[in-house]
Amino acid sequence: MKKIKEKSTQSWIPIENILDNGIIETKNKYLKILKIIPINYNLKSDLEKKAILNSYKTFLKTCNFDIQILIQSSKENLEKNILKIQKNIQKKENKYLEEIAENYIEYINQINITKKSSSKNFYIIISKEINKESEYVEAFEMIKQDLKEKYFKIKECLSRCGNSVYEITTKEEILKIINSFLNTRKEINKKNNN
Repeated sequence: MKKIKEKSTQSWIPIENILDNGIIETKNKYLKILKIIPINYNLKSDLEKKAILNSYKTFLKTCNFDIQILIQSSKENLEKNILKIQKNIQKKENKYLEEIAENYIEYINQINITKKSSSKNFYIIISKEINKESEYVEAFEMIKQDLKEKYFKIKECLSRCGNSVYEITTKEEILKIINSFLNTRKEINKKNNN
């Protein structure tokens, strides 16, 4: 059986440099990662839902540039929560509260068993394409300005929907996000190969 050689991260993601302001340089473009903190749409009234959808339509019409939307799910570890509740039960001498806490622990364990205890992270990636072979290479200040304008446009539109939009600006945060996506893929590949 022939052994497959694993590719390096650089061959999968052609990152050349991560700059101090959170801009990622690749071979033919500059990228910026935005983190989105969404609203809970299901808790809104019908009128609010309609307004949110109209604002989202405006967002899609207004952003006349390429974006990539990434959603990452990760299973939550609820053991700390359970231990905290159990610790609090021991402090109380109220049988009624103890019963409620035990029922709640049972509920949390059931959620864990059915794997419904996951959190989601939402990201938008914006880019500015460049042609490094061209005689004219756009000034980096113009590239930064272009990415900043796209960020503000997305932030303004998604804020109207009730979402919060944050610019990922540190190298550590960017590496953490990239690593989390790569590790997720690695786990999926392990499961598929077994």
